[in-house]
Parts: sequence; C-alpha cells; structure tokens
Amino acid sequence: MKKNILIPTDFSENSWNAITYALSFFKKEQCDFYFLHVTPYTEMMGGDSFYSSKDTVLEKITSSDKEQMQSLLKRVEKSSLNTKHRFFTINEYIFFVDAIRKQIKEKSIDFIVMGTKGASGLKEKTIGSNTGDVITKVKCPVLVIPEKANYSRPKEIAFPTDYNIYYKSKVLDTITNILTMNAAALRVLHIAKKEQELTDLQRKNKDFLDDFLEDDIEHSFHFLSNPNIEEAVQCFVESRDIDMITMIAKNLNFFQRILFHPTVEKISYHTETPFLVLHE
Repeated sequence: MKKNILIPTDFSENSWNAITYALSFFKKEQCDFYFLHVTPYTEMMGGDSFYSSKDTVLEKITSSDKEQMQSLLKRVEKSSLNTKHRFFTINEYIFFVDAIRKQIKEKSIDFIVMGTKGASGLKEKTIGSNTGDVITKVKCPVLVIPEKANYSRPKEIAFPTDYNIYYKSKVLDTITNILTMNAAALRVLHIAKKEQELTDLQRKNKDFLDDFLEDDIEHSFHFLSNPNIEEAVQCFVESRDIDMITMIAKNLNFFQRILFHPTVEKISYHTETPFLVLHE
C-alpha cells in the first residue's frame, strides 16, 4: 500500500538529515513524499522597513523559496533509492502548525518526518519549537530525526511505557507496521522509581499488549528502576543497542520527560536515536 510522507524543510542540514533518513527508512515502500517549506509569518509581514510594501516582500521570499526548493528536489532525486518514490514540493505562507494540518488533510498523510532542530537550532534546547509543536499538537505519527542520527535498519525498537494507558488499535497497528516493515523486535520498557507490583489496570494493559503482539512479532518486556527516566532510557538504549524509540503522546508524563527534557550530560539518545511519536 502506498504511503504518503510529509517532510517539512527549512533547507537546513538538520532537515536534510531527516530527508535522507526518510528515503532510506521507506526505501522498500511505494511512497509519495511531500516536501513542505513554510515561510515564517514574521518574514511575511515584512519586518524590514527597507521594503516598500508587503507585496515586494512576498515576491522576494517566494522566488528565493522556489529556487531553494528546486535545488533541494534535484539533490533528493540524486539520492533516491527507489523508483516507486515520487516527490512533490509545497510552499506555504501560513502559521507552521496550520500548514502541517492542512497538508495532512489534503494529502492523507501517513507519516511526518522532521529533524529535531531547524536552521536556528538553539544549543540548549533538545527540540526546536516547530518540531515540538507538531509532536504535541498534530495527530499524525511523527518520525523525529536528531542531528546525529545515521540510518541503519532498525532491528530493535524500544517502547517506554508505564502501562497506565489503554493502547488503541490505531497506535498498535502503526507500531506493528513499522516492526514488520523492518523485521524488527519491540522491547517494551517499564521504568519506575522503585520496584513495586503493577496495579490491576497496568497488568491488564500489559497483557493486552502482549496478546496483541502475539507470536508473529518478536517482543520482550523489561523493567528498570531509576528515579531519573532519561538516565534509564539512556542506559537501555546503550545496553541493548536500540535503533529507535517509539512513544505514545498521550502517555504525557513519560513522553514529555523523555523527549523534551533539556539535555543532561551523559544523555546522548536525544542527539542520536530517532523517535516515532504516535497519536491515538
């Protein structure tokens, strides 16, 4: 089945890294890739009094965007790994999240792929504001590619969860699709401050997950006790040689701590390990 992939780009190296990762990740799939460039709203308003009118600003921006988009397209076509990949370009001049939502609806997007930081990558932030907005406000699976991530076929995918949420089939179908596509194994990771019995709800959710994955998907369950969630994830990623981390956005407590926490020394998964964020 054909997949529709949306890749926002600001022409930075970080977004190019996300593009090359996506081309490799979906190399065996039939895909339509949509490259979307959104001009920041402030530029649109002609923040520079040097220009005589908003129209002049728009003309100048539009032609430069189109040129950059064309050279990006040439670069992509040279890198393409599959003749069943088709490429389309889109320039938008509205607020970033609105532009993303519009494309998801119009193009029936299956996955968004984006870098963690844009051209203005702030060192102390683990995730740029546009990426953060898309992950939290847009209901579509997002594959987040950090600046140092190099593609290798994901063989082990970690799934941190506290078993406190019921897993809807839409989310589990996406996970199994990715696992099957890569012949990968799922490592379900429960992190808690200290070891204690699971509540009835947690046990029920864990059993449901186990039943859903059944025998056709290689999977295992792991427990780590550590008051620091990021350290536990880092330790797990290193010890198991994890290639990707998947999370459910609704599992907020976990999700925000693992993904949005400022980078601490010793924590490198932020800069190296791709994240697949799922929405119900």
